[in-house]
Amino acid sequence: MAHSVYKYRTGEAYPHCYKYPQVALTADCVTFSFDGKNLYVLLIRRGGEPFKGCWAFPGGFVNPDETAEEGARRELREETSLEAEYFEQIKVFSAPDRDPRQRTVTVPFIVLSSHTNVVASDDAAQAKWFPVDQLPDLAFDHKQIFEEARAALKRSLNFNPVAYYLLPQRFTMPQLQRLHEIILDCKFDRRNFARKMNSLSILEEEERSQGMPRRIASIFSFKKDKLLLP
Repeated sequence: MAHSVYKYRTGEAYPHCYKYPQVALTADCVTFSFDGKNLYVLLIRRGGEPFKGCWAFPGGFVNPDETAEEGARRELREETSLEAEYFEQIKVFSAPDRDPRQRTVTVPFIVLSSHTNVVASDDAAQAKWFPVDQLPDLAFDHKQIFEEARAALKRSLNFNPVAYYLLPQRFTMPQLQRLHEIILDCKFDRRNFARKMNSLSILEEEERSQGMPRRIASIFSFKKDKLLLP
């Protein structure tokens, strides 16, 4: 027998009540950007309690008619004015005491953006980019969320077009190598890295102008048809 599905309407009472305590759902955005030299993460200074004045990831409570990703996108937009394409869900955080307000489960997302213009609004008092190795103390359990996000980004680099969303449309091989080195926390030989990237057939090299010195770095772009874009 088919069961009808209740559709939430704003302000309406739910048709069923249960004896079990209700758990709140939030979504957080660990948003990365890259300037060609350093990797950054976006934080907001909280404008309200708890942890008023502390730094945290953009995020908040998911509305009853939203998915976790929809809530994450909305909160990022409302608190920082940032719109991004790449959202990747990572490990759920559900420690019973992670939020002093009530029992709250959060769904964090890795967000990648090549745009860095942000404007704090809603309940965010300030929005600012921090180098990933120079983060301030974070509210809630956001330090653990950040560590999981960095590990997940490292894994994702091998399977998803991470560099496509972090680099500008036109970039140099040294910029691409620097991004890989920061994410993977290792160093590569310049020639070996270039050979490896070229063997993947995902890069398009611009033709050099006649007379251009060889010491000037070549400019590349990604072949979109070769990438697994969502």
